[in-house]
Amino acid sequence: MTSTSLKPIAPERGIYDEMLVEDGAHTRPHYREYAGWLESTTAEGMAAKRAEADLIFRRIGITFSVHGDESGTERLIPSDVVPRIIPAGEWSFLQRGLVQRVTAINRFLRDIYHEQQILKAGLIPEDQIVANDQYQVAMIGIRVPYDTYAQIVGVDIVRHSDGDYYVLEDNLRVPSGVSYMLSNRKMMMRLFPDLFRRYRVRPVDHYPALLLQTLRESTEVDEPTVVLLTPGRFNSAYYEHTFLAQQMGIELVEGQDLFVKDAMVFMRTTSGPQRVDVIYRRLDDTFLDPLAFRPDSLLGVPGLLAAYRLGNVVIANAIGTGVADDKSIYPYVPEMIRFYLGEEPILKNVPTWQCRRPDDLRYVLDHLAELVVKEVHGAGGYGMLVGPTAARDEIERFRAVLQANPGNYIAQPTLALSSCPTFVEEGVAPRHIDLRPFVLVGRDVRIVPGGLTRVALRRGSLVVNSSQGGGTKDTWVVDDPADAPDGGGDGHSAASSARTGEA
Repeated sequence: MTSTSLKPIAPERGIYDEMLVEDGAHTRPHYREYAGWLESTTAEGMAAKRAEADLIFRRIGITFSVHGDESGTERLIPSDVVPRIIPAGEWSFLQRGLVQRVTAINRFLRDIYHEQQILKAGLIPEDQIVANDQYQVAMIGIRVPYDTYAQIVGVDIVRHSDGDYYVLEDNLRVPSGVSYMLSNRKMMMRLFPDLFRRYRVRPVDHYPALLLQTLRESTEVDEPTVVLLTPGRFNSAYYEHTFLAQQMGIELVEGQDLFVKDAMVFMRTTSGPQRVDVIYRRLDDTFLDPLAFRPDSLLGVPGLLAAYRLGNVVIANAIGTGVADDKSIYPYVPEMIRFYLGEEPILKNVPTWQCRRPDDLRYVLDHLAELVVKEVHGAGGYGMLVGPTAARDEIERFRAVLQANPGNYIAQPTLALSSCPTFVEEGVAPRHIDLRPFVLVGRDVRIVPGGLTRVALRRGSLVVNSSQGGGTKDTWVVDDPADAPDGGGDGHSAASSARTGEA
């Protein structure tokens, strides 16, 4: 990079930019302080900060594997040094919508494993649930403490060109990425302390404490023993597993470290067996218990399901929650909110065509070049077609796959994801982003202010997944400009909400 200018490059026409208004001539109020700081900074200085950030991340071992990289080399998780800033008013709106959405989803999960009122009302086709691969028959009629099935939820949110927020998908099985949220914040506070004196940035570093509190509240045991169950060091999210266990001060265990006796779960320790009350699991249902699911699983604990069914251990998230983050169920979440809460949805869904429906399939096949088509069980940006950026032969190959198994796909319009200034080779340039806030459900619903902002580092790309070339940003929730005191804060101010338990 030869130029010393860090003047942000204007976004493409029709794209909502988080910092710049329209042609880039004006800066949004919550970014003005940052824009002033950026004017006094050089590209060389920012490059040095980015190199320091890379060194920090390399030292603590934040790496990932790139999909399709035959070398199998572990790479650094790319972290941008320009923050994504959200004013408090917008965050308050998002927070209300997230609480509403996750509350309704938990009601839905309880219902489909018990009375099935929403199916009897005809709001969701019965076969969409009972024939779903993620629906676990073994959970029918099983009592879950406090009717909480999903204690940890990551909700992917995007902003469209109309300026409105939309929920892209709900992640309830084993949502990941929170370690990057925490590491990004720690890195930014170390590299840019002057910025944290200018802004009142709401903290996120208390997330592990809130997570532990949530897990402890998931059981009726007074002083529960909590463990984190990992598939092991070859899992792509193993860094996060070790990080969270260490931050919460709990044991990180693999299946071989646990055993079931008398329908209770125990952990092997140097001082003898110790009873386990709560398992924060980071592996899918089918690997949890070889006696109940996959007999070839070496990752789970034989007899775990029997202990769980008797209420002798809590598994977070509950077995069978995956049905609610299936993309074929996503279109029904607004109806869940109306049905269980009697409220109108605060956050919008993206319009969705379900290819299992003949009319929807016909439309999708006629408009493949315009749509994003996704596998209903897919994750990580795999198994999908982004029509506007796909080659003709790729579209035709996908057409054949779609026609062969239409029930395995949904389609959505190609959203013009908002952009955010990002430090790249050409300077501070717009790149598309999304946001994954993390919602914790215990006695209260708790959300740390912010989340993981993922950024598509390639120019024009809409794929933000780190496994496919994306990166991450620190996400700042700040006081609205009119409310911010002179001099800002130290980055550790806190706002509380009785309803959400935010601390």
